[in-house]
Amino acid sequence: MLIVKTFGDKMNAKEDKIRLMVVDDHRVVRSGVKALIETEECLEVVGEATDGREAVTKAIALQPDLVLMDLVMPEMDGVEATRRITDEMSDLEILILTSFSEEERIIQAIKSGASGYLIKDASPDELVSAIKDTYRGESTLDPKVAGTVLRSMQEEKEQPGEELTEREIEVLELIAEGLPNDDIASKLYISERTVRSHVSNILGKLNLENRTQAALYAVRQGIAEL
Repeated sequence: MLIVKTFGDKMNAKEDKIRLMVVDDHRVVRSGVKALIETEECLEVVGEATDGREAVTKAIALQPDLVLMDLVMPEMDGVEATRRITDEMSDLEILILTSFSEEERIIQAIKSGASGYLIKDASPDELVSAIKDTYRGESTLDPKVAGTVLRSMQEEKEQPGEELTEREIEVLELIAEGLPNDDIASKLYISERTVRSHVSNILGKLNLENRTQAALYAVRQGIAEL
């Protein structure tokens, strides 16, 4: 599992339950994920949805901490649902749970604001870890398709953006390398507040939606390695 650690101001997952919504059009998948989550004291399923349209409605109504999102569904797919949910609730984390054949949709989901993705053959421990990591502000990229997704995104023309300062490039590199805010601050001898300001500036200048996109951008530009 490739985990890109990034900044986040979330509470410690051990202190409060992480409220989840499971979105998948297959009942057996929803039931299996729910049964697994119920074995974890720090996780709680507060809602389910069978398609993207229902997912958008319920996410707005239930305000979960994290949505576990399938990509191929009737009515509205996971990509469009992700885009609409993140437009309404920018702080809500979306973790894509998908299959090998959906690389193109994974790319579109990341562009739409998803924080990461996991392949459906992941082990129960990997799924639980990915949920906790994503909630804490880290980005989960399953290595089985990470290379394919990165290569595909690298072939696309980069959107023009403002030039980053030398300090912002340093921060971007450390984000992609997996350092959390406090470690970045320590390494660069600056405050965590300054780090958060730099990250916000980086996203704005590069026309990026979230931290996952920033990490992928750093890899595509050769600033960091996968």
